[in-house]
Amino acid sequence: MGNKIRIGALISGGGTNLQAIIDSCESGKIDGEMVFVGTDNPDAKGLGRASKHNIPTFVVDYSSIIRKYGKEPGKIRLPGSFDEEDIRSKLSLFHSGADRQKIKKFIITRAIAEAGLLEKMKFYPVDLLVLAGFMRNLTPYFIDRINTDPDNPRIMNIHPALLPAFPGTDGYGDTFRYGAKIGGCTVHFIDYGEDSGPIIGQKAFPIEPDDTIDSIKKKGLALEWELYPECIRLFAQKRLKTVRMTYARDDGKEVKRTVVKIVHSE
Repeated sequence: MGNKIRIGALISGGGTNLQAIIDSCESGKIDGEMVFVGTDNPDAKGLGRASKHNIPTFVVDYSSIIRKYGKEPGKIRLPGSFDEEDIRSKLSLFHSGADRQKIKKFIITRAIAEAGLLEKMKFYPVDLLVLAGFMRNLTPYFIDRINTDPDNPRIMNIHPALLPAFPGTDGYGDTFRYGAKIGGCTVHFIDYGEDSGPIIGQKAFPIEPDDTIDSIKKKGLALEWELYPECIRLFAQKRLKTVRMTYARDDGKEVKRTVVKIVHSE
């Protein structure tokens, strides 16, 4: 096998997926090493997991940045490379009628926080950034500085539902409340939307009549801990290729979509 890939992780909570990735690196399942763990939450319990493995950690406190902007927006220092219109034109998180001031606040506070992430991350160059329960949407400001090659995305996320169904923060809960008979999890590369990037892998489980939200989450997490390391292993083996596809719909219109193909080892 070749050189180990360098993996960075962003978390917001307990870091159980982070642990699965660290364990897979240490066991050799993934030909990689975790080089940093960052978080938006100073109280994230996953920081302790990283420390036990001697992995450097850092915090960029999103909440304090948002509070500061709310109190004194005029005193906020924007990153030198900040371009609000460029970010706004690419961002796909808001519907067309969303309040412009709300969007402006989101873009500005996120760019400040993301500049903080990038400043911390520059000491730990990575081949792949994994979002392991990171509960903040990333903006084009950050994404474009990590994905410098459009054909080779480098930010991976795991979502607790079978995308494209049930995007958002409560995938298992939304699946359960909808009455779905199958639940699951999805690993995907991120794009400018919410959980809308090209899908890398998925695992599913049956939802039984006596299941609860808690039992569904338990089933889902067990699969997440298998799926995420599997997808990262494929990335490390250079077996993930993004391809721009064009599909014809029944109404004659064309749909363009970036998809991930799993190829044989190089």
